[in-house]
Order: sequence, then structure tokens, then C-alpha cells
Amino acid sequence: MSSEESNTGESRVVNTGGGYERVDADGSNANAGAGDPGNADASAGDPEPGGTADDDLGRAGWVLVAVVVVAFLVVPGAIYLRPTAPGELGFGFLASMLVLPFVPALLLGVTAVWSLVAGGNR
Repeated sequence: MSSEESNTGESRVVNTGGGYERVDADGSNANAGAGDPGNADASAGDPEPGGTADDDLGRAGWVLVAVVVVAFLVVPGAIYLRPTAPGELGFGFLASMLVLPFVPALLLGVTAVWSLVAGGNR
């Protein structure tokens, strides 16, 4: 519903405590009978329990999920399990403890911007 439509006084959306309902200007429920189990027309617009294709994250969303998993599980796990690995590669302790968290942070930032730009085409 657009803001122009809600300002005309013809109908408005009201929070009833159990959800939002459209109410006519005279105060009557515009969706009368929508909760009746026998009303086939009201249940036709309900989403199916299995979800729709619009619920899918898309490629950009799944890439972002994968980067979050790498940043929050894989890199800290590698630091926890093999804290001497950067030293074995020739890095100093201070440099490795600064760079190792910076790499996933940079990766998260770049991926978030990419997914925002890629998701804007929907």
C-alpha cells in the first residue's frame, strides 16, 4: 500500500495485537471473513509452507553466507588449532596476529559490497 493510499482515509492498516489488518474509513474490517476456514478465497493468497522462489537467497546471498562461515569459523579455527603456522611461514607473531583477522574482515567487506550491488538488480 502506498503512502498516498493510506492518507486518503479510505482504508488503513492497524495493528490489532495479533497482526496487521486493513480497516475501512468507517472502522469495519476490510478483510472480514479472511480468518474463516471455510473461506476459500482468503486462503488462496496465503503463501505455501514450502516457500517460493522469492525466499531463495540467490547466488550473492549464498556467497555472503560462505564468506561469513569462513570469517567466523575457518580462520579463527585455524588460528586456534595451528597458532604456530604463520611463524613457520616466516611471519612474526605480531604481524600474523594483525594480518590474519584483517584478511577475513577485508573479504567480508568486499563480498558485502558485491552482494549489495548484485542483489540490486532484482
